[in-house]
Amino acid sequence: MARPTAHEALIYLMVITSASDREMTDIELGRIGQVTRSWPIFQDFDQDRLVAVAQDCQKLLAGEFGMEGVLLIARDAIPAHLHDTAYAAAFEVAAVDMEMRMEELRVLQLLRKHLDVDPLTVAAIERAGKARHRSLT
Repeated sequence: MARPTAHEALIYLMVITSASDREMTDIELGRIGQVTRSWPIFQDFDQDRLVAVAQDCQKLLAGEFGMEGVLLIARDAIPAHLHDTAYAAAFEVAAVDMEMRMEELRVLQLLRKHLDVDPLTVAAIERAGKARHRSLT
């Protein structure tokens, strides 16, 4: 498989986060779609390719190198100045249902390590993400 584009790699990280507990919920899948449609980083991404990119990620996850391989591929494809954006996109998917399962927390921990996102940036991203998903009820 060819090296993914930065867009594809960002989607891979969101898919990994969603699939971390072996269950990709409709709300998480909807959030991936919403992020790719509304975030400026995806303004020139072809939305018709979203499902195919997610399927490519699933194939890689099932391959010889598994999640570790996908994390390395994604890190190398995403420019360093966008590593915090990549973490924010993944966190969006994890936070959308306001439930952080142990598997999701572990994937986020691996992402922080692989993307080398500093602790203060992580805290800001996580705080903003949690605030964005709260409701009155």
